[in-house]
Amino acid sequence: MREERSREDDGPDDFWDASSAHLPALLAQILDGTPAAIGVLDTRLRYRYVNPTLARMNGVPAEEHVGRTVAEVVPDVEAREDVLLAVIADGISRETVSSGHTRADSPVERRYWHGAYHRLEHEGRPIGLVGILLEISVARQEQLELQRAQERLALLDEAATRVGTTLDMATTCQELAEFLVAKLADAATVEVFPEHGTSRTPPDGTLRLLRAAMASTPELEPVVRGLGRPGEYVDYQPGSAIPHCLRTGRPVIDNVPTDAELRRSAPDAGRVAAYRAAGIHSALIVPLTARGHDVGTVSMVRADGSPVFDETDAVIAQDLAGRAAISLDNARRYTAEHNAVVQLQRALLAEPGTPHPNLDVAYRYRPAGRGVLVGGDWFETVPLPQGRTLLVLGDVMGHGLDAAVAMSRYQAMLRVIAARESAPDRILRELDHLLHTTGAERPATCVAAVVDPHQGICTYASAGHLPPVLFAPDGRAALLPVQPGPPLGTGHRQYVPYAGPYEPGHTLLLYTDGLVERRHEDIDASLHRLTRIRAAAGTLDPGGLLDLVLTEAAPDDPEDDIALVAARLRG
Repeated sequence: MREERSREDDGPDDFWDASSAHLPALLAQILDGTPAAIGVLDTRLRYRYVNPTLARMNGVPAEEHVGRTVAEVVPDVEAREDVLLAVIADGISRETVSSGHTRADSPVERRYWHGAYHRLEHEGRPIGLVGILLEISVARQEQLELQRAQERLALLDEAATRVGTTLDMATTCQELAEFLVAKLADAATVEVFPEHGTSRTPPDGTLRLLRAAMASTPELEPVVRGLGRPGEYVDYQPGSAIPHCLRTGRPVIDNVPTDAELRRSAPDAGRVAAYRAAGIHSALIVPLTARGHDVGTVSMVRADGSPVFDETDAVIAQDLAGRAAISLDNARRYTAEHNAVVQLQRALLAEPGTPHPNLDVAYRYRPAGRGVLVGGDWFETVPLPQGRTLLVLGDVMGHGLDAAVAMSRYQAMLRVIAARESAPDRILRELDHLLHTTGAERPATCVAAVVDPHQGICTYASAGHLPPVLFAPDGRAALLPVQPGPPLGTGHRQYVPYAGPYEPGHTLLLYTDGLVERRHEDIDASLHRLTRIRAAAGTLDPGGLLDLVLTEAAPDDPEDDIALVAARLRG
């Protein structure tokens, strides 16, 4: 029975029980047939065995591995020999990633392998190690591309907070140049197309750009400073790099150019020596394009130990330039509108009416700072019968060209109404009614004052405006208790007159809110600032008083425009 069971149990398992003599052949089948790359190294990291997979991976026949070190077989691979020697030394198995290029062809930019290493011993002493490698190039390439995309997005997000923080063209260009130097280049220059009519016509065949901003590392600063400064015009010779970039709309990379190539690419051939002296060896030029039209270009250079520019740099620079170009185009549009509004407003305010000879009147107008468009501040002076003079100061709500145009309508209507009305409250009532019935889209605040020298009084009325200030002969200032009514254009027509003494030596100040208002400050505190101004008794005429008020009370960079009127009776 036992013999029968033995025969019945005969099968593949008996192969293992019978003898271990077959193991070497079986292990050879395992090693030669596995898709993993397997190699055996001695303690000096010389190959003693490689399977076919590793031979194909290295692009070297298996027999040519034996007796040669890893560095000799695949010199362009970072094999992490420090890790291999550590495994041999302490017997602790390790895993690591190696990278580089073997002698086998590969479509990837750089190959990567994940390896596991185990020490081999004989009679208790190390004789080498065995390594098992799997190629992870595709996964690693996808990981690197994802990482690069994340880095680019982070860079663009950072640029969005640091470039285009204002609507000023020069500031935006300088922010872009400094950001590029911090992240991508050793020096950067931003050049834009000049505005129409701002420069003479360049010679035939040349391209003229305005150098708007420059930035560099401290090492290159002396050289960059010697090549020019912002605000200058640069003429580029035909065929040079920047005209070519604008013509094609694509980045231009110029790495390690010869002197002849530099002479062709530079604005003029005389700059080649300066480029060489600075160690500049690589250049990248990208177009600034927004809303389908060219704004200018950005030029970047690298010098000395910095690497040359590559296609990845060009893609990043083009992304940055694309976003910056939108900010630059917005700044240019704003600048054009801002200048137009300022010119219109100055023209409308240039010639207010002439007061009676018994009244000295001065005016000041200061446009808003860079961050906000010009508003609709306006003033007017109208002589009335019996030696009286009407002084009016208004502020149309909103900013920009529409506000300036609305301001001109208010000014014209006021002159018509003042020809038949003389009391300030009735003037505001009629102006409010006229604006409301004509469908005025922009309400306005306004203060009107009628000076009567014969009576020695001044009568005021306010349409939602800040209170006038009266400077006494001793230079002290006081707010006048003029009750503010509703803004003009609302149709409520409720304005209460206030009459107060006004004698020679007193100076009346009318102003718009841009003079006193501050963010995060209570309006009462802002108005109190005006009353702290001390004009030297009898020394300041109305114009001098306005200069003093602007110096003492106006913000350094006002966010709203400022209009002022000062009037003093002659003695």
